[in-house]
Parts: sequence; C-alpha cells; structure tokens
Amino acid sequence: MNDDVRNLVLGVFGTGVSASLGWLARTYLWRRGLRRKQRFFGLPTNAECLLVVNRSAGASDWTVARRDVFALLELAALIKDCEAHAQIVPHDAAQQGFGERTEFCIGGPVSNHRMAAHLFSMLPGVQVTTDPEPGPDRGMFRIGTEQYRWEPGRTEYVLVARLTAGEGKRPVFLASGQHSIANQAAVRYLARHHTRLARTHGDRTFVLLLKVVNSQAYGPDLVELVADVTEAATSPAPAPPGPRTARRAASGT
Repeated sequence: MNDDVRNLVLGVFGTGVSASLGWLARTYLWRRGLRRKQRFFGLPTNAECLLVVNRSAGASDWTVARRDVFALLELAALIKDCEAHAQIVPHDAAQQGFGERTEFCIGGPVSNHRMAAHLFSMLPGVQVTTDPEPGPDRGMFRIGTEQYRWEPGRTEYVLVARLTAGEGKRPVFLASGQHSIANQAAVRYLARHHTRLARTHGDRTFVLLLKVVNSQAYGPDLVELVADVTEAATSPAPAPPGPRTARRAASGT
C-alpha cells in the first residue's frame, strides 16, 4: 500500500469516526433534553395524560371555544414530543384525584368546573369575580391583596400554574385566563419556556401571572410576565366583599 492509498484510507476512517461521534453527541443531547422535558411535564414515554377542557360561553352543549381548540393543538404537539398520549375530557366528566396522571386544565372557573375546584382546593389565595353582569369587576383576578381587571382586547390576564399533589406526584397544569385567547397565550408560553421554567422551579409548584397585551391587534403572541405569585396564590386569603367569587362557586355557597 503506497502513501496515497494509506492517506486516503486514514482520511475516510477519520471522517467516519468524526461523523459517528457527532451523531452520538447529538443523540445524547437530544435524549437528555427529552428526559428533562418529560420530567418537567410528568410525561415519561407512553404515559397517559388528561386534557380537561371547558365549554364555550353561552353554549348549551359541549362546545369548545375556537381559541381553546388552538391551545389543545399546541398541547397535543408538546405531548407528542414527550412520546406520551392524551385523552380529552369535558370539565364536568373529569372525576379523579391528583397525581395519578398528568393533567392540563384549560379555561376559567365559570366555564370549567374542574378549574374552579382546583382554584378552591390548591390556590386559596386566588379569587375570580364570576358575576355575569357587565361591569369593571367582571372577570377580575384577586391574588392576595392585588387586583387585576380585565379590559377585553387590551389587557387580559391569565394564570399559569404547575401544581403537585397526591401519591403519584404527577403534576397538574392550569391555564386559567380571563378570555380564551389568554388561555392559548398561556399554553404557548408554557410550551416555549418550559426549559427555563424547569431550570428555575425544578419539580416544585409554581404559579405565574401573565398579561396578554392588545390581543385584538397581536393575538396571543404579545405576552408579559407580570409576577411569580406562588406564595400569594397558595396562601389563604379572605374573600373580598361584593360579587360572587370562584371560591364561593366551587364550595357551593
């Protein structure tokens, strides 16, 4: 074998080794990212999860609002990336405890009774004005001592929460907004920022308040993080006087 042939063989061999090492490194990084994503969402390979959806406001039967359908589609893609499976359940048919399966619950407490139950049971510091009459306090969030009013099309708030409870310790994710477009914005925020959220919060409970700015012009894309309200949301707070709140509705009083 002369020098030219030997150099050619060594070059081909080196290229093959480099390509193999590159492929192995990319595969390792991809799998590590997948495991982190699965751990954050509580979705190991082939796991089952629940998508609990509300009904469209004013509908007599089970009709999902258009923006909530978009939110479900974004969640479906996320769940598929985790190599898991989803079951869509109406809000009034999801009768199970916490921790058995990961749950994604979408919608406000008026149209989603399970969301109202979650707020009452796990976020006692959150109150939502559920009075159907028009007025400045309609749909208002009260978190601790702070109030966040809804200005349709201009300023809409939404809570994004990751809660853990029960023996299985599978998380419950909440996207409870003042409008369905805020629900979609919350799901999109969760899908885009899950890596940073996992790095910041790990497997712990967190509750974030987001603001959707000028949705009539920008849709669900312009979102601001208002605050991490975990402490205030998970601490008991006295019910404010005035219109009926989500906590009272959930407790049946």
